[in-house]
Amino acid sequence: MQKFSGILHELIENALEGKKSNIDFIMSRLNKNSSLPMTRYIDFAISLVQNEEGINRLEYYLFYGSLIQRNYCSLFFNRRGDWPIVKKAYQQGLIDEIQAFAR
Repeated sequence: MQKFSGILHELIENALEGKKSNIDFIMSRLNKNSSLPMTRYIDFAISLVQNEEGINRLEYYLFYGSLIQRNYCSLFFNRRGDWPIVKKAYQQGLIDEIQAFAR
């Protein structure tokens, strides 16, 4: 993997470790004041999460996070092909139709 520096490096390292606290670190940077570059960094970083603990924590944010956190978690699960979990969040009104089918 290419070497990155700064916050992107931090986000990637946290995503690769994938523990609950790592995912919390990443998601805490995703809020209504996040810059466009930061949202892209976060989107890239969470795409690297592969372990069960990290995936479970992203599922938590899909159901209990802020709107922007739910949207990015929806993208994560859509890209993985985890349709049942996205459908469940959609049926609960946590994400809109556009987000439910976005990739």
